[in-house]
Amino acid sequence: MAERIPLSLVEGATRRRGCAAAAVVVVFAAAVGGVVGLIAGRLPALIAAGVVAVLFGVLFWGSTRRSVWLEGDSVVARTFGQRSVDLRGADRLELVVTDMRGTRTVGLLVGEGRRTVNVSLAVYAGTGGRELGILVLRRLADILAGSENSAGLVFSQLLVAQLRAEAKGEPAPDRPLYRLASVAPTGRLAQRLKPEAVTRFVASLD
Repeated sequence: MAERIPLSLVEGATRRRGCAAAAVVVVFAAAVGGVVGLIAGRLPALIAAGVVAVLFGVLFWGSTRRSVWLEGDSVVARTFGQRSVDLRGADRLELVVTDMRGTRTVGLLVGEGRRTVNVSLAVYAGTGGRELGILVLRRLADILAGSENSAGLVFSQLLVAQLRAEAKGEPAPDRPLYRLASVAPTGRLAQRLKPEAVTRFVASLD
């Protein structure tokens, strides 16, 4: 059986996210119950609070349970269910930048048929951030280099350039993934970078 390699930017954060999510659910459910109680009485308030707690509890549980890992040549994502995409056979490879209150995440969106998985490569805020580890990026670059999709080689070269910049000790703003994240237009929650723009950017790297 192939080794599972976690594709996580934040190690050991699942429990903290779960506690925070539970606290949010309790407070929100109590608030909704309080409003309903003022209008309709105690029993409807308890029912409303219970319904809200169950619905949002399930949603938060799913978000905290989400995990992505590399298994052989495939990336696997688990939330409520599990889906897997073969990197070598992926028919869609795109870079996605999400912007949440000044924090930008660079993700590799891989798709095969109706299945898609988003692999977070790096997250930046200000002039710093977090990136996937060297060994993980190296493994992803090696697999993408042998992809049947022509875009695979471009992304492989991008990750190699990222590794080279890290090996040289370059600060985050000078690394390829940071530079790509910074040129994406602001004011959009999530946006896919045009393949031709990524190709030109990679070709311009030393």
